[in-house]
Amino acid sequence: MAAKFEKVSDGKYQLDVQGYVCPHPQIYTKKALEKLASGDTLDLVFDNPSSGESISAMCATEGNDIVSQVQDAGKAMRWTIRKG
Repeated sequence: MAAKFEKVSDGKYQLDVQGYVCPHPQIYTKKALEKLASGDTLDLVFDNPSSGESISAMCATEGNDIVSQVQDAGKAMRWTIRKG
């Protein structure tokens, strides 16, 4: 199992960290955001509910905006984060 980070289109990236528990989703999200330019978006897919709190706090601290938060019919959460 490996985190999947990929470029979807210009300025848009996706990170899938389903199956990981804290603190790994936050660490992978932080590393992915470091690779993005200001204004780029990251579509984050994760399934560990407790990771949401730490990712949200990290985004607030680092000046990144969570522009959408959706929970799938299953337990996966899909967030779109815009790099500040």
